[in-house]
Amino acid sequence: MKLEDLQRIETGFYNTPIHKLENISKKYGINLYIKRDDMTGFALGGNKLRKLDYLLKDALDKDCKVLLTYGGPQTNHGRLTAAVAAKFGLKCGIIMDGPAPKKASGNLILDKMMGADLFFMDDTSFKNESKEVYTDKYKKLLDKTTNEVIKMYEDQGNKVYLIPVGGSSPVGAAGYVMAAKEIKDQLKEMDIKMDYVFSGFGSTGTYGGLYLGSKYFDAGFTPIGVSVSHKNDSEMQEKIEYIKETNEFLELGVEVTMDDMWVETGYVGISYNVPDPVTRKYVYDMAKEEAIILDPCYTGKTFRGIIEMIESGKISKDKNIMLLHTGGAPGIFSEGHSEAMQEELWGNPQKEFTL
Repeated sequence: MKLEDLQRIETGFYNTPIHKLENISKKYGINLYIKRDDMTGFALGGNKLRKLDYLLKDALDKDCKVLLTYGGPQTNHGRLTAAVAAKFGLKCGIIMDGPAPKKASGNLILDKMMGADLFFMDDTSFKNESKEVYTDKYKKLLDKTTNEVIKMYEDQGNKVYLIPVGGSSPVGAAGYVMAAKEIKDQLKEMDIKMDYVFSGFGSTGTYGGLYLGSKYFDAGFTPIGVSVSHKNDSEMQEKIEYIKETNEFLELGVEVTMDDMWVETGYVGISYNVPDPVTRKYVYDMAKEEAIILDPCYTGKTFRGIIEMIESGKISKDKNIMLLHTGGAPGIFSEGHSEAMQEELWGNPQKEFTL
């Protein structure tokens, strides 16, 4: 299906602002801009709404009543899927990794506020197995859980629309193919030549869409992905295949090669969504200098990548650079990250006054 023929329903507010980060730019002697996809409007915003524009239209066209998706307990994509379901009168189910936390925090509270059904895959019994055994048992648990949840909804008379992790299907990726055009048009109006646009690199829908869109629309900038989790060669190859599949599905005619993609893997920190003091330093830096809240899982790592790549000489200071703010701030209030911040932000006695 050609990109131009693919229909959508707007689930958020676009054209999200682009503005220069004056204080950060002055501090580091750089030219850094930000694209505010944290301001898409619903359920505290985020990049996943652009993907859900197309996924929702496809779901409604197929007469589905349930949006069922996957993620970790603090999935931002899950939160925004719940938001879209609530806004458009659908049910939402989220299948999550790991046992159910004893206490709801961060995105989990928001998920429940919006009426989402949450299902947890307890992998405790095989968590410490070898990677090969774990992968095999996890897949079996995933298939079992998915089948049982779908059956539950179908027994209630509800057709299910299955959405992959991060909304990263060829349909969902169209959201960021079109976002590349939005960025191009905004920069033209602002009379700014942008050299690089940085985004997080996780489930690949955002970076992959920007990569394809920058070429298809001749947007004039190079997308750079900053990996938010450790990926081996086979996982990276899967990501490339997904971008190729999207290119073919949308009939974009872009030449997709690994050598042409720019993905940085050195700023993951400890692991995916694991509290990381170095990344937090950059989160605090952005908050103190610009009053913009990044998150420690995605945007904090992306900002870290920008600054450390400039400091190491990988990117020249005189280039115009944009950080795509994909949202994710509720993750700060998850139990793990908020506890990690306690000593750094609240460890010293606070000043008190009394009569």
